[in-house]
Amino acid sequence: MQTTFTKDQLTDPAIARSNEILRSCVHCGFCTATCPTYQVLGDELDSPRGRIYLIKDMLENNRVPDAKTVKHIDRCLSCLACMTTCPSGVHYMHLVDHARAYIDKNYKRPFTDRMLRAVLARILPYPTRFRLALLAAKLARPFKGLVPDARLRAMLDMAPKHIPPVSRNDDAQSFAPLAPRKKRVALMTGCAQKALNTDINDATIRLLTRLGCEVVVASGAGCCGALTHHMGREDESHATAAKNIRAWCAEIDAEGLDAIVINTSGCGTTVKDYGHMFRNDPLAADAARISDRAMDISELLMQLDLPEGQDQALTVAYHAACSLQHGQQIKTHPKTLLKRAGFKVVEPADSHLCCGSAGTYNLMQPEISAELKARKVKTLEAKSPDLIAAGNIGCMMQIGSATALPIVHTVERLDWATGGPNPPAMTGEARQPDTGVPMLR
Repeated sequence: MQTTFTKDQLTDPAIARSNEILRSCVHCGFCTATCPTYQVLGDELDSPRGRIYLIKDMLENNRVPDAKTVKHIDRCLSCLACMTTCPSGVHYMHLVDHARAYIDKNYKRPFTDRMLRAVLARILPYPTRFRLALLAAKLARPFKGLVPDARLRAMLDMAPKHIPPVSRNDDAQSFAPLAPRKKRVALMTGCAQKALNTDINDATIRLLTRLGCEVVVASGAGCCGALTHHMGREDESHATAAKNIRAWCAEIDAEGLDAIVINTSGCGTTVKDYGHMFRNDPLAADAARISDRAMDISELLMQLDLPEGQDQALTVAYHAACSLQHGQQIKTHPKTLLKRAGFKVVEPADSHLCCGSAGTYNLMQPEISAELKARKVKTLEAKSPDLIAAGNIGCMMQIGSATALPIVHTVERLDWATGGPNPPAMTGEARQPDTGVPMLR
């Protein structure tokens, strides 16, 4: 694709990077075949190719974004299926991230949009605030029919039936390995996940310590910045990311870390991109160190000796989170691990398509999200599984809201298969705080 940025424009590192990406696009349209929003809406401007044209025009002309451009970019899930499909290697993720940041700085949204986005940015990345918001949503849900805005109704629907108690395992501390130590790893405990489902981090700690890892929850680490990053709120996302970089680098410089393990794939995609996000920042070298050590939990487990399991007589439908299969290009590890543990693994039709969760997308674009959710649940249930496994809390909440099948994190099933408790999602029991993991003091 030809571009006409001026020399002055190209002195901006963000413009220079977007120029590289735009020039690699050859207009082939392969991306339209795997774009969820194009499949649902059938509008060329709601495909990656269409959005690329809109972004190019906006950036080249250095113009104030118009409502039409913003609408179509807002509709992008950032599922990154287009990057998996693209034969030319167009790095759409960096391009749309730049476009969102540009829009945030140069476009004045309607008042309700500004308020909703501000509320999400000030609540979701903070577990205590989010937990209180979930409790308020549960109380307000009976009055949902009186709420005129579909986005506010989606927020009320987000609250789970059971809000788990705080797990003290998420506090800063170190957990001793229960077998000869093989690795010392930092676990990113995240933000929204700590309010929505504490079982995932608890199961991760149990499994890793059982397999010979010392697990560190670093003091000062928290939200990865993905939620605000995808809203274009660059300053906020970089501020939270910088806290993680400093916290994990302190552990690296003290006793060392073999990996920074992440069990929420949406966060993993962002942490692995810290090197790019901070490439022009004084934290550039440290950010690159973090990105180099960042690993999805399935990547780390493939390096450990997960024991072979006997046939569990359970069929697991594996849902591949977009941020894992497209964002991180991890496609086989979770399935390999589940099969090794003794489960029969099946995949739904069109497994490359998004479930519609996508961070805050299901809250900001509820109609499109609901259509994608219905399609995903239909294909999963068509496999007649005993349960569904996924590697991302957002997908678990999205799919779980529309099916009676139990849905668990992959690591919860692996923990159970190697001696851990049965996940509460399988038993229907309310979650209880986990305090039984040995800790190094």
